[in-house]
Amino acid sequence: MVFGLIILTVFTSEIQTSSLVSLSKAKIAPQKNNHQNISLLLDKLLRGYDNSVRPDFGGPPTVVEVDIMVRSMGPISEIDMTYSMDCYFRQSWTDKRLSFLSTNNYTLALSISMLAKIWKPDTYFYNGKQSYLHTISTPNKFVRLHHDGSVLYSSRLTIKAGCPMNLEDFPMDVQKCPLRFGSFGYTNNDLIYKWNNARQVAIADDMKLSQFDLIATPAGNNTINIFNSNAKSEYSMLLVSFHLQRHMGNFLIQVYGPCVLLVVLSWVSFWLNREATADRVSLGITTVLTMTFLGLEARTNLPKVPYPTALDFFVFLSFSFIFATIIQFAVVHYFTKYGSGECYFSFNSDSSSDEEDWSQLQPKVSSSVAKNVDKCSKPNPRFEEIIQLSDVIVSPTSKSSTKSSSQKISFSCNKSGTVQEATTSKRRSSIACKKATIQNNSIFERKKNSPRFNSVSKIDRVSRILFPLLFVTINVFYWYSYLSKSNKSV
Repeated sequence: MVFGLIILTVFTSEIQTSSLVSLSKAKIAPQKNNHQNISLLLDKLLRGYDNSVRPDFGGPPTVVEVDIMVRSMGPISEIDMTYSMDCYFRQSWTDKRLSFLSTNNYTLALSISMLAKIWKPDTYFYNGKQSYLHTISTPNKFVRLHHDGSVLYSSRLTIKAGCPMNLEDFPMDVQKCPLRFGSFGYTNNDLIYKWNNARQVAIADDMKLSQFDLIATPAGNNTINIFNSNAKSEYSMLLVSFHLQRHMGNFLIQVYGPCVLLVVLSWVSFWLNREATADRVSLGITTVLTMTFLGLEARTNLPKVPYPTALDFFVFLSFSFIFATIIQFAVVHYFTKYGSGECYFSFNSDSSSDEEDWSQLQPKVSSSVAKNVDKCSKPNPRFEEIIQLSDVIVSPTSKSSTKSSSQKISFSCNKSGTVQEATTSKRRSSIACKKATIQNNSIFERKKNSPRFNSVSKIDRVSRILFPLLFVTINVFYWYSYLSKSNKSV
């Protein structure tokens, strides 16, 4: 009984050991065989392979299909007129020398070292400037080899290309930035580029631009003619154009909004008194200087193009309205000045102006008094002062009759004791002059004590309506013309 258990245990252990060995062989053997098969296959394919000769040399031209996957774009520079983008650049072609037999359409994912051993197209970018291949942490490229000999070569590139921009409609413009690429040395007889029908230019879903919207990416085939010293050569080329529409938000906040506010601020001078010369001039000069600063700041990031942009037109329009307010005040000050440039009106309807007061005064004064008033205005060396009769004691010094108007009378002054001689006619003139002066002073004293307010010019009243109406009309025409042009270009 014990002997039978021992035999059964030994038999069971041998079965388990043999099963483990068979399983390990089953796992290792296929890997070893596949590795050997692939190595042998590649050695066989590359045996006698010349990577300096294109596929089907001497026969029809080799067709290279291209597609692009754009991951990101930017920056886009108006000064340099360039744009940059990060993309996956894929090329595929068929090389019958690399075809092999496969029952299940097997595809080989090869190392990048294989690229140095096979032929690949000499693609370059016609309008490229500083393109480069990403090499962190390893060179970002790979190769796929299909059983029918088709090769897929993909690489991650950052392409910086030139973009000729037309900035006449800036900042409501739509720019069309092209990307042209083709063979550097092979003509149409040897190499032809075509877009992949399944996917030509794809854009990543999460791609966003800070200043632009990518609205279209039309692509097409093209042929470029290059004249050499001997003959004309034609080269195949592919073209894709990125249509970029600029965002308006930044310019509305930084340029258009402040310009409109400065123009409205300059209109405040229409409500200021025309006698406030310093206030109106200082307000106009301040707005002009601020407008000048905004105009120069708006062109900081723009190239020095020989034509005006839409933004330049608006800045010049705003500057013209602000400058016109200063000219308007000069006109108001010139055509409405009176004396020193000020003209006052009173709340009292009895006396409206100095001319009216004086014109009302003249009919009330007799002709003889008016003549005496004129005489009073001129200094008389024979009189030191004019005194009232209540302060004079009359003492006759002559026996002559006082009936004659030309007789002299001596006076003695109680105040100073001086004696002054005068004729009776001149005494009467002094009395009339005194009365006219007192009456005239009473009129002007009443005007002086009455409340006054500053006058309003008719030019200011018209400008309060004309300037805003004209500015709004020009703005409507400005925005309609440029926005409609922008929509047509899209």
